[in-house]
Amino acid sequence: MKFCANLSFMFTEVSSIIERYALAKEAGFKAVETGFPFGYTLEQVKLAKENSGLEQILINLRTGDVSKGELGVTAIPGKEHEFKDSLKVTIEFAKTLKAKKIHIMAGKVDSPTPENWQTYENNLKYAAEQLQQENIVGVIEPINQHSVPKYFMSDYGKAIEIIKRINNPHLKLMLDVFHLQQISGDLSHNITDLIKYVGHVQVAQVPNRNEPDTFGEINYTYILKHLESSGYHDWIGLEYKPASNTNDGLKWIKSYGYSL
Repeated sequence: MKFCANLSFMFTEVSSIIERYALAKEAGFKAVETGFPFGYTLEQVKLAKENSGLEQILINLRTGDVSKGELGVTAIPGKEHEFKDSLKVTIEFAKTLKAKKIHIMAGKVDSPTPENWQTYENNLKYAAEQLQQENIVGVIEPINQHSVPKYFMSDYGKAIEIIKRINNPHLKLMLDVFHLQQISGDLSHNITDLIKYVGHVQVAQVPNRNEPDTFGEINYTYILKHLESSGYHDWIGLEYKPASNTNDGLKWIKSYGYSL
C-alpha cells in the first residue's frame, strides 16, 4: 500500500498549505495530494513542492471560495465558461506540479434537474478530452449528504453511468471509503464492483473522519487488504482529520503492518 498525505486535512498545526509540504516530508511521506491552493501563486506552490522532494499525486479543481461553500460549478448551467477557465488553470498547476490526477468537483445544487445532469455530463466530457491531451486523469467523487448537504454528486450508480457513457480512460471514479460507507455501505461487494472504474482511493473513519484506526464503523485492517486483493495498487490518499496531533496519529500505519 502507498499512502499520500492530504495537505488540506493533515498538518493543520500550521495554517499555510505550502508549509505543510515540508511537514509531510519530515513525517516520512513520499507523496501528497491537495485541494486547490487558494491564495498562493503557482511559483510558490511549485517551490514548496520541489523543496520538499515529494511527489504530487492529485490536486482538486479550482472551485471558487470554499469558505463560502463553493465546491465547483461542473453541474451548474450557465457557468460552462467558468468551469472551462477553472479547468485550464488547474491543468497548468497539475502540469507544473507533475500531478497526474485532478479531482473534478461537481458543486452544490438545491434541487437537481435534468439540465443539471446534462451540464455535468457535458462538462465532464469536455474535461476528459482536455485531460487526455495532457495525460492526466480526471476523477469524480460521490460525496455523502451528511458531510456536504446539497452536493450534486452523491450517487455511485449515476457516477458510473456517466463514466461509462463518456467512455474515456481519462475520466474515472474517486473512491473515498468514508463516503462509500455513508452512501451505500456493503463495502466488500461495492469495492469489488467499483474497482475497475477507480482512478484514486481515499480513506477516513466513519463517522468522525479521523484516522482509520479510531473508533468507528469501518474495519480498515480488512478494507485495505480487500482493496489490494481487488486489484488496487495505486496511491491511497489520507483525507482524514487527525484526532489530535497529525504525527502522533500516524502510528496506525505501522500498527497495520505498513510503512510510508
